[in-house]
Amino acid sequence: MPDIGTTLREARMRQRIDISEIESETKIRAKYLRALENEEWDLLPGPTYVKSFLRTYADALGLDGKLLIEEYKLRHERLSDVELQPIAPPGQRDRRRPRAGIPRGWLIAFVIVGLLAALYAIGRNNGNDGGGGDASNTTVQTSTSSSSDGTPAASGTHKKKKKAKAKPKHATLTVVATGQVYVCLKAAGQRTLVNGVILTGGARKGPYKSSRFRVRLGNAEARLVVNGKSHSVPAVANGIGYEITPTKVRRVQNQARWPVCRSST
Repeated sequence: MPDIGTTLREARMRQRIDISEIESETKIRAKYLRALENEEWDLLPGPTYVKSFLRTYADALGLDGKLLIEEYKLRHERLSDVELQPIAPPGQRDRRRPRAGIPRGWLIAFVIVGLLAALYAIGRNNGNDGGGGDASNTTVQTSTSSSSDGTPAASGTHKKKKKAKAKPKHATLTVVATGQVYVCLKAAGQRTLVNGVILTGGARKGPYKSSRFRVRLGNAEARLVVNGKSHSVPAVANGIGYEITPTKVRRVQNQARWPVCRSST
């Protein structure tokens, strides 16, 4: 397998993505992204961050993050200190210095003292129970009382915190033609989904699923349905380009970054 950094860099350059765009999408600082591409592991905060950054960066480029992490572990992670310790023979492992035990006489004395203290405490409690029985019953009844509608009181109940929703890794996209429109659509890894065809009104392409889409439309006669939400296309004279990720739909002004299909002009 090629080097990890080379794999990341070549995938990014194939898709014509600037490292600042990856920084904006993944929230990973550009200097760490460059360190991953150059395999400068010492510039990263630690192995845990390296693996987390690798997974996030790979997903943004449409690569297999698990495969890159396994490659990193194989090449760069050291065995832990516990794994590097020599294995001692069972006889040596179990040899321990015997601990000095407490004399049996002291143990018996402790037990007797404990029993006497318990009997004394029980006697005192029995003497005080004469006037406090009703209060104890009232306390029990109050703690187990129900609300007016018969539902047991919920005081003291702790609600479980809802887990935060994980950030989606893929977006779904459907292109809907509202008139005659030219469509060129590519997914992550330069996969061609719609190879420069002209759709007529009412035609659909999709739904498709990917971590990133790049789409080129010849005019405004189309709608983009992203993750179930419809996005209208503004009127244009010379075509329009979009870049779509799981969290945003962004118009691309630079025509050099629009996808190029077989029949594009």
